[in-house]
Amino acid sequence: MSRKLNLGMAVNEAIHIAMETDPDVILMGEDVAGGGDREGDGIDEMGGVLGTTKGLVKSFPDRVLDTPISEMGIVGTAVGAAATGMRPVVELMFVDFLGTCLDPLLNQAAKLRYMFGGKARIPLTVRTVSGAGMQAAAQHSQSLYWMTAGIPGLKTVIPSNPADAKGLLLASIRDDNPVIFCEAKLVLGATGEVPEGDYEVPIGKASLVREGGDVSLIGFGGTVAVCQRAAKKLAAEGIEADVLDLRSLQPLDEEAILTTLAKTGRVVVVDESTPRSSVASDVAALCVDQGFDSLETPVKRVTAPHSPVPFSRPLEQAYLPSPERVIEAVRSQG
Repeated sequence: MSRKLNLGMAVNEAIHIAMETDPDVILMGEDVAGGGDREGDGIDEMGGVLGTTKGLVKSFPDRVLDTPISEMGIVGTAVGAAATGMRPVVELMFVDFLGTCLDPLLNQAAKLRYMFGGKARIPLTVRTVSGAGMQAAAQHSQSLYWMTAGIPGLKTVIPSNPADAKGLLLASIRDDNPVIFCEAKLVLGATGEVPEGDYEVPIGKASLVREGGDVSLIGFGGTVAVCQRAAKKLAAEGIEADVLDLRSLQPLDEEAILTTLAKTGRVVVVDESTPRSSVASDVAALCVDQGFDSLETPVKRVTAPHSPVPFSRPLEQAYLPSPERVIEAVRSQG
């Protein structure tokens, strides 16, 4: 059985299942428990900056923990908790705040298992909101998943729909390694059919969400919907596109990327982040390095410009990848 949920509701349900099935799972973050008794029921809860975790403190009052406004303190504490047997789920309000807690992720969470010869486990999940689309301006709208995807020892996932969000989050919480779980603003309100009960979506496996033989459109998070809209318009012109949802940025499903490349010979990678050192650049390099013989035209990237995210609504919309830019990239391949 399934029913329609939005991405935030699917995330909430995944955390509830994880906490219900494992007493070692705890939730930590700013205002995940506190922030105001908005329903007048005597329980002080906000559910995080976007209300995603609302209701969990009622079910697990001893394991939903408000923290000081200190990302370094939150993540540092969570790394220690994970190293000593807990499975913390941390809410980092926005991925833009990654810089304030980078050391415990870069030099502790990502390295401890390696430095202890595999004897240490760091089952830590960091949930964070990523990307533009809500007029949150330059300091709250960045797409920094490329940073965590580039750190050995960290896993990074980014779902494009509610069903994958639930399954990927359950897989992340149960993984014995640290996972950065990105919730793209472009799909936070997206609704879709979500299976009931407990299930996992494997980390490191892409999903082919549309099949076609003429060109491969590769996206993740919010750009999957952009690829799908572009594919629909291209189909009206007689151009059929594969649409590949990466879902996981590290580990990256290289086999799925090379398989769709071999099928179509043309690749367009759509990435909400800026172009330098981006996931789009990494995928393009993989196609050239390991799939060169399959390429019929150069790989095209559709990304944000190398610029901070503007606050202005029209400028923000122009900043984001669009179906029209994807179609233009396809046409430029001949």
